[in-house]
Amino acid sequence: MTTPVDAERAWQDLQRIRVPQERVYDEVERGASGEAATTYITATLMWLFVASWGLTLPDWIFWLLTVAYVVLLGTLITFAARRARVRLHRSRHTWRSVASALAGAVVSLTTLLLSGFLARSLHLPLPTVIQATVSVGVHLLCVGPANRWTRSALRSHGARLDPSGSRPAPTAP
Repeated sequence: MTTPVDAERAWQDLQRIRVPQERVYDEVERGASGEAATTYITATLMWLFVASWGLTLPDWIFWLLTVAYVVLLGTLITFAARRARVRLHRSRHTWRSVASALAGAVVSLTTLLLSGFLARSLHLPLPTVIQATVSVGVHLLCVGPANRWTRSALRSHGARLDPSGSRPAPTAP
């Protein structure tokens, strides 16, 4: 069975579908722009936690601080996830977001270990404060580009270029 297809009508139907999809992506990008406060709160918590390593505290207080740090980060993540007004099906977490999280963990851990080793081996005063400052600085320098890289994939997710290479054409779900 062959059904005649009006090309103009098909193009209008595709545009009618694509315009709301673009609005959803615009809303996701607009919501992502408000993450600066979450980033700075996370950096402050990280600095306080790492700087507290230099204090001579009993073990039970150290573990209490560790649990408090993890709970505060979990709470912060929960509030940030609930603040998002739009949730996209299957495009909320792409391979880029997973790669960004893993790379962030590797960079943070490496920075913590190297800065701590250098500060102690050079016998610098207050090595944990230096370790905390360097680690938070690297964290803040890496978060912005990583978030932009992660978010840039959302708009192009599921779209491919026309043969002319000029405009993305919607793909069938």
